[in-house]
Amino acid sequence: MNKKISEVPKKVENFLEKLSVKFEAVRHKTVFTAYDKAATLRVKPSTIAKVLVVKLDKELAMAVISGGKNLDTDKLLKLAKAKKIDLAKEKVIGEIFKGIDPGAIPPFYGLWQIKVFCDKKLLEQPKIILSAGSYEASLEMSPSTFKKANPEMIIGNFSKTKEKKPKLKKSAKSNSLKKSK
Repeated sequence: MNKKISEVPKKVENFLEKLSVKFEAVRHKTVFTAYDKAATLRVKPSTIAKVLVVKLDKELAMAVISGGKNLDTDKLLKLAKAKKIDLAKEKVIGEIFKGIDPGAIPPFYGLWQIKVFCDKKLLEQPKIILSAGSYEASLEMSPSTFKKANPEMIIGNFSKTKEKKPKLKKSAKSNSLKKSK
């Protein structure tokens, strides 16, 4: 049985119920990043679906990767058979995903008629936590349910491990500034 939560936009809730897919709506504090969502829900970042709206050549698409990964643009370009990739502009996102918080886009082709690319690594998790359209709610479902809700989804390998930032070495000179005359 699906739990209803007021933070999930009606459009999203109606779409999933029409498909008769099992999901659980999860309420949480306001979060803007996959990392914060994972910390708030006390789950591994690998279970959080991070949705990036990209422009592949001239067509919009959603790239869905694990919250613990970065997008490998070269691999996505190859999978999509595209020559150019850019992040979609916030204005475009606001126009297309009306009624949805810009950083909380539910990645379902059937809602938006926009191609969905999903990284295989995300689908290896026992459960996936997806954006529900609100900064205060998410959808939890199994990978098989996510695929059932997205039969048009294109699956491939296009994520990479996040690079750790190099630690800066402190030196005695780094704390002092010389004034030039």
